[in-house]
Amino acid sequence: MIDLYYWPTPNGHKITMFLEETGLDYKISPVDISAGDQFKPDFLAFSPNNRMPAIIDHAPSGGGEAISVFESGAILVYLAEKTGRFLPSDARGRKTVLEWLFWQMGGLGPMAGQNHHFAIYAPEKLPYAINRYVNETNRLYGVLDRRLAGRDFLAGDYSIADMAAYPWIVPHARQGQNLDDTPNLKRWFEIIKARPATVAAYIRGEPYASRPAVTEEGKKLLFGQTAASIRAR
Repeated sequence: MIDLYYWPTPNGHKITMFLEETGLDYKISPVDISAGDQFKPDFLAFSPNNRMPAIIDHAPSGGGEAISVFESGAILVYLAEKTGRFLPSDARGRKTVLEWLFWQMGGLGPMAGQNHHFAIYAPEKLPYAINRYVNETNRLYGVLDRRLAGRDFLAGDYSIADMAAYPWIVPHARQGQNLDDTPNLKRWFEIIKARPATVAAYIRGEPYASRPAVTEEGKKLLFGQTAASIRAR
């Protein structure tokens, strides 16, 4: 059994997509990030960056004590190695999947996240910041579109690289992007969207996605953390 500490954000969806693809037994423990659940001591004990998702694997390969993993990219690699799926074992194939996984972790996710922040959540609409991140998101969409020319997936067969990138493309409209401008990306997006495991993963998130909108107090919890506030917990 895997305990999944989850909220229906792009990073949360990555993990449910993998778990649904592989059929691993898992239980969702919701972490309402707008209510401050990510700062509870019991969660911080295994997710020190106060971010979800995180997992606890109660049946790790080789047996022994349960293993906890935080950071969505690390979780995907851990689960791929546990199951032997969606991460090639040969050096070249593994290298390529990891390149695109880290590309998402270091580029697409952070830039699209800042896009969301300044366009949707920031109390002051700053045109420079909005344009900066909308344009950088657009550039990254172009990188994906070029990579997917003549390819079904990012690194050969469907892999954790695709699972990592797809949820960050789902909110393309609110990122100021039009998938018709990137036809290779749009084709890839529709292929993954139609996978039964993807459908199931997003259904698993629906009970939490219907919660009320983030309040002003919730925004302070999400965006107002400093080193001093971390030390105080």
